Amino acid sequence: MEKGGACTPPIRQVLLLFVLLGMSQAVSETGRFSVAEEMQSGSFVGNLAKDLGLKVSELSSRGAQVVSKDKKQRLQLDTHTGDLLLSETLDREELCGSTEPCVLYFQVLMKNPTQFLQIELQVRDINDHSPIFLEKEMLLEIPENSPVGAVFLLESAKDLDVGINAVKSYTISPNSHFHIKMRVNPDNRKYPELVLDKALDYEEQPELSFILTALDGGSPPRSGTALVRVVVVDVNDNSPEFEQAFYEVEIPENSILGSLVVTVSAWDLDSGTNGELSYTFSHASEDIHKTFEIHQKSGEITLTAPLDFESIESYSMIIQATDGGGLFGKSTVRIQVMDVNDNAPEITMSSITSPIPENTPETVVMVFSIQDIDSGENGRIVCSIPEDFPFVLKSSVENYYTLETERPLDRESSAEYNIAITATDLGTPRLKTQLNITVLVSDVNDNAPAFTQTSYTLFVRENNSPALHIGSVSATDRDSGTNAQVTYSLLPPQDPHLPLASLVSINADNGHLFALRSLDYEALQAFEFRVGVTDRGSPALSSEALVRVLVLDANDNSPFVLYPLHNGSAPCTELVPRAAEPGYLVTKVVAVDGDSGQNAWLSFQLLKATEPGLFGVWAHNGEVRTARLLSERDAAKHRLVVLVKDNGEPPRSATATLHVLLVDGFSQPYLPLPEAAPAQAQADSLTVYLVVALASVSSLFLFSVLLFVAVRLCRRSRAASVGRCSVPEGPFPGHLVDVSGTGTLSQSYRYEVCLAGGSGTSEFRFLKPVIPNIQAKGPGKMSEENPTFRNSFEFNF
Repeated sequence: MEKGGACTPPIRQVLLLFVLLGMSQAVSETGRFSVAEEMQSGSFVGNLAKDLGLKVSELSSRGAQVVSKDKKQRLQLDTHTGDLLLSETLDREELCGSTEPCVLYFQVLMKNPTQFLQIELQVRDINDHSPIFLEKEMLLEIPENSPVGAVFLLESAKDLDVGINAVKSYTISPNSHFHIKMRVNPDNRKYPELVLDKALDYEEQPELSFILTALDGGSPPRSGTALVRVVVVDVNDNSPEFEQAFYEVEIPENSILGSLVVTVSAWDLDSGTNGELSYTFSHASEDIHKTFEIHQKSGEITLTAPLDFESIESYSMIIQATDGGGLFGKSTVRIQVMDVNDNAPEITMSSITSPIPENTPETVVMVFSIQDIDSGENGRIVCSIPEDFPFVLKSSVENYYTLETERPLDRESSAEYNIAITATDLGTPRLKTQLNITVLVSDVNDNAPAFTQTSYTLFVRENNSPALHIGSVSATDRDSGTNAQVTYSLLPPQDPHLPLASLVSINADNGHLFALRSLDYEALQAFEFRVGVTDRGSPALSSEALVRVLVLDANDNSPFVLYPLHNGSAPCTELVPRAAEPGYLVTKVVAVDGDSGQNAWLSFQLLKATEPGLFGVWAHNGEVRTARLLSERDAAKHRLVVLVKDNGEPPRSATATLHVLLVDGFSQPYLPLPEAAPAQAQADSLTVYLVVALASVSSLFLFSVLLFVAVRLCRRSRAASVGRCSVPEGPFPGHLVDVSGTGTLSQSYRYEVCLAGGSGTSEFRFLKPVIPNIQAKGPGKMSEENPTFRNSFEFNF
């Protein structure tokens, strides 16, 4: 045997020779059924479950189906009842011809597990054909000297039925010279012989006629008739004789048409017309007449139609040599057809499973059968598939095979396989048949969706519009179909105080993230959350990623003036001695900005002044100082408007109004008034007292507010030597930020307000800042105390 000829597992080939060895485990008892021909489609044949001892439920659960070798489904199986029904009307003569009994073979394929049940269906003949004579008139020339008892051959009637329905007997119409005798030829066909009962007399009656009737054995019987004419001829007393009583020859089935098969020869001792012989087929079937031809004079038998060993393996025929006087001799010729390898193997697919779920081991992909109608080595088959596929061929029962997966498949590696199943016979030359099938691999949800990034950082500017698209997350899934469809969701935040549901939302279909409300950098500078993605497989698989949102600051806060308070109950008046040197610190405008970065960088500018050039404002720290020496000619009262502007785009600003009173000395119990009319002097004096009163009331109001805050938030208290000092601490409005040295304060700013009691000249310490080293809201930022700023804010008078 050639290398690779056997279907062994290493080379994935199965040898047909070993099929019958495993039948004992795969094939159960053979079911035999019988049905009469010509029954209508859908007729009941038998109950498969009852006949084979199976459960009806087993037929349905195991997917039983009827298959046949000739690819024709003549039977159908009702898996709910186990009944076998005809799928078409059966004609026994068409199916089997003259073969008796007429048995059709089927297999019942049972899946899960695979099992084959054999079924034999015998098609019973019914008497649906009448005997027919090929020649409606038979002419016999009988010599007058034929002895009583002489036998004369008559053509037999042809009846397509078999068994008892075939031709049973022959009769002739009443006459005084002949009767009928039955004979059986070599292929078991009955034919009539005419027996002479009374000597013929040519001079008395030269011709006789009678009716030959053929009757079959059916009930009721059918009949056919032919006219027999007997011509009485003159004496011919020698019959022809053949050289051989039996001829046997062999001829290949691929012989060309017109080739000589055999030559038969006979002789006759008579002379003249009585010695002239003619050769004919006697009682030959229709197949013989179609396939062979005999030369009447030479006796040469030639081939006139193609031979097919698979249809007819041999022919048997009677050759009759008849002389001119009507006498004949007989010889038998047997022609044996020799098989040649002229039929390629046939592959019949019974069932196929496609697609196949991935990750499923040892799955039956296909059930198929192979056959070669040649014989001997020409009919032996080997079967194979390519070696580089994860599939294996396994032999089943008879010519059936299963194609199974050798290991679990991976759809992501290969979604389909184009497999060529090759069946090769062992004849010379070898013939092969190839069946190409495509096996699809269906997806199983074995891959979790994966984000394109493990973490995402998104930036959004504060004061955004609600429902603003701030970014997207994206995930992919290597699976397909529903298993690759992903849904995005927000996972519960790790910080229980983060109101994530009110901050952002996510589009479940495409991963777009939206800000649900306007964000405020001063309230929330950054937050992070986890996003989950889940596919729609069963069971569903998921993964998650971290999203960090950074809020970008916008210049949305105007500077806030801490001092002087613009909402005080009375204006704050700054006292400046007239003897002050240039650069004397009058006061300091203190302001903060709730923004960050350059949006919180503040600058100060003197916007308006009662007397320009007398006072100046330092741009970076807000200190108001005298620009020159004061003189007696300078007005006593001055009103300064200071513009505080941030460095944002566009910039925002605020104004602070300062009231400055020039005095000659801090020890005076009253303020000197400039020369004026008595009424004007009185008004100026009242103004001075009102300013002092308003300053006192404002101080008391500020003290009360700080005391209220201190009650709730105070961490420490301190006793003052001159009077009582309350130290409140807490955030100012607007979430104030610290920019050291620029006149701004941190978010947490503490003031120490001390009122000194006593008579005479009072000492007033106003807004002494106490800035603890506490951490601001922003990460990594610390509030720092500005000593210069703190010292410049103390006044003594």
